[in-house]
Amino acid sequence: MSSVKLLLVEDEAQMARLLQRGLTEEGHQVDVCARGEDALRQAADVTYDVILLDWSLPDVDGVSVLRRWRETGLSTPVLMLTARGSTGEKVTGLRAGADDYLVKPFDFEELLARLEALARRGAGAAGAPQVGSVSIDLKRRALVRGDREAELTAREYALATELWTHAGDVLSRSRLLSSVWGSDFDGLPNVVDVYVGYLRAKLTDLGADDVEIAAVRGIGYRLRKVTP
Repeated sequence: MSSVKLLLVEDEAQMARLLQRGLTEEGHQVDVCARGEDALRQAADVTYDVILLDWSLPDVDGVSVLRRWRETGLSTPVLMLTARGSTGEKVTGLRAGADDYLVKPFDFEELLARLEALARRGAGAAGAPQVGSVSIDLKRRALVRGDREAELTAREYALATELWTHAGDVLSRSRLLSSVWGSDFDGLPNVVDVYVGYLRAKLTDLGADDVEIAAVRGIGYRLRKVTP
């Protein structure tokens, strides 16, 4: 299989080193985080094909991290790594949004096969919602216009997907905030405006003058096709 971009979230230093080395030797790209909060930020800024997530972390447990990712619209396949092997705990992880589950200690070849299967599944699910001349490539997580593309961060991708999926509809700032940043987000509401600005800049870079993210005064935004 071609190279897969991975985020490994594991606080046991020796385990993290061994997995990173083994996966890198298999030709994959691996970033490592040891804390849940770091993983939340990393996955918001970088697009990954698969995330390997340990259940037990020193600050925020893996299930809570996973729930927050799913609340913000992150659809990256997640393989949970854990010493917890009971059926009830597996069900908890899967219901939180995990795509697969592997109990420690595990065989490296099995880990490799599972993550590659998840990467193929994620690639196969890719589609291309389109408005005007611009579509979203769900596999590469990019805005695409003809032979040009603009790569998106995980947060930009979640916002763009919400806008493109509901093209023509007026989406309130509160809805976008909840869908993209999560219902428990306690930052500044104008973060929506900031990220809309990022998407507008990327549309400009693509030369997409037939697509507009229009502000609806006092409410929010609407993505629409316009006549150049």
